[in-house]
Amino acid sequence: MTKAARIAAFFIAVIVGPADWLNDISRLMRHRRAVTISLFAIAVFLWTGRLAAQTDCLACHSDKTMQDAAGHSISVDGQKFGASVHGSLQCNNCHADIKEYPHPDHIAKVECKSCHADEASKLTTSVHSSSKEHPCTSCHGNAHEIFPKADSRSAVYPLNIPKTCGQCHSDGAMATKKGLPSVFTHYMDSIHGFALSKEGLLVAANCQSCHGSHNILSRKDPASPTFKANIPKTCGNCHAKINDDYQAGAHGHAIASGNLKAPVCTDCHTTHAILQPTESEFRMQSTPICGSCHKDKLTTYHDTFHSQLGSLGGYVETARCWDCHGAHEIYPASDPRSPIHKASLVKTCGKCHTGANLSFVQYQPHANAHDRKLNPALYYVRLFMNLLLACVLTFFVIHTILWLIRARFDQVRKKSATGGKDA
Repeated sequence: MTKAARIAAFFIAVIVGPADWLNDISRLMRHRRAVTISLFAIAVFLWTGRLAAQTDCLACHSDKTMQDAAGHSISVDGQKFGASVHGSLQCNNCHADIKEYPHPDHIAKVECKSCHADEASKLTTSVHSSSKEHPCTSCHGNAHEIFPKADSRSAVYPLNIPKTCGQCHSDGAMATKKGLPSVFTHYMDSIHGFALSKEGLLVAANCQSCHGSHNILSRKDPASPTFKANIPKTCGNCHAKINDDYQAGAHGHAIASGNLKAPVCTDCHTTHAILQPTESEFRMQSTPICGSCHKDKLTTYHDTFHSQLGSLGGYVETARCWDCHGAHEIYPASDPRSPIHKASLVKTCGKCHTGANLSFVQYQPHANAHDRKLNPALYYVRLFMNLLLACVLTFFVIHTILWLIRARFDQVRKKSATGGKDA
């Protein structure tokens, strides 16, 4: 007995009554072909009924010039609607107040939450909670042409998401009003933007990857994936190995302990304008970035040949902070795992300085000549050199003044000897 026949038998039994159940089944088994054909006919009838209902609507709404009283297009492309995620629905599944044809000019606004309650609930607590300002169609596009997110025609297809979000976030007036930076421009010029737009990499991070979709929260909200303490986990969804290294390092430990002053991914790489770390621009920016927290170390670094070569000569390949300290897995100098631990210095310096030995690594790149307690020899050498410089300059200033006085006296004496006439 076919499944269709069993279903039909069930409904017949319900209608006829329990007493005739077995007889109905026996009859259906003998006439299962007829039952199957009947069920198929019913399905065709229902399907054609649905098509007829849509055809009735499209009789008017297929007109591409059709508009409502406010001047908004209410034209529907039947072919696109049929291929959309709503293609299996009848028009009045959404436009539920339409009971007759033709319908009144003014009909109720469609409430997406009648079907999508979970998404609507998340949206009410998000930064886009104003449904009047950010209706569902702002992101998903025309309600009659919403395609699955895996379809390249969809507004929320990974390659299309930046453009979709950029409809608002590239608006300079809105950015000024909301106090937002030029996130769209920055993103499109970033390594993530290039990977998506130029290379077509679907795995590249887009807006939704970091901010979410319906439940987008303020970065000040602890539940937001862009809240500072959550940034490593958010970036770690793609950069798992780097996140493991970061969590093992001093910065990761500090964040894990609740110290929100410690740097996370976006403090060094920025949020949207993320550059390739091997690019010259990033290398040139990296030292000031580290120096924004480590101000004392930045000052002493500027006294070194490494800094002067980079800042005066513009030489990109000179040593920056992370060349010596590491980038993500950063440990204190006292930790044997650190590249600046005394046991590792020869290897670390040797990456650039071939032939570096124990004597070579005695050099102190962050020695502070103003710290008498920590660097007494350097302090007194600096003091002596400054005093010597002051004495030499003072001597020659006095010498010059005396020389000028002597020259003037000689000039007056010679003039007197010649009776006021020039020699």
